[in-house]
Amino acid sequence: MQSTDHLGGTPDHSPDDEQGRNLLDRLILRIGNLLSLLFIFTVAISFYEIVMRYIFNAPTMWVHESASFIGGSLFVVGGAYALANNKHVRVVLIYDQVSERTRHYLNIFHHLAGLAFTGMLVYGAWEITYSSWVTPFGDIRLETSGSAWDPAFPSLLKAVILVVVCVMFIQFLLHLINEVSRLKALTHRGRHHV
Repeated sequence: MQSTDHLGGTPDHSPDDEQGRNLLDRLILRIGNLLSLLFIFTVAISFYEIVMRYIFNAPTMWVHESASFIGGSLFVVGGAYALANNKHVRVVLIYDQVSERTRHYLNIFHHLAGLAFTGMLVYGAWEITYSSWVTPFGDIRLETSGSAWDPAFPSLLKAVILVVVCVMFIQFLLHLINEVSRLKALTHRGRHHV
């Protein structure tokens, strides 16, 4: 398996893909670039925890859970970010050896499979998010970690997962529409050159 991140791009990978293929992709890339700064914050609070724990013998209650929540959230957002700039991992053994038309068909299959997968993830994410936000009696009460600090990070992370997989479903749909249009344009060009 190899990333599609080539300097010149694969035949179906234009430099525009790195800026996003549509408005949603471009928005995701901007938000993702801003959110990536949270990695620096996570390193800073982790360093703070180390100093407090090992130099001042005063460990914090909040750093580990905060760093885990931020890291987990960024990992989930990374899926939408990779899809937005076409940096996902692709098996290229066959892909790079086939014609442009076949690559379009493979991309269409990829987008259809992505729609099916994210559709199932949306359902699962809704189920776990709902149960972590709403009690069996219908009251809103966020699931907490159960630690001494007890933040609502488990329910918030589940909500992040739900939002991101919904966004990814829309991304796959927009990419599918774009791919079908590109295939139609290729077919149209092929008919006029014959």
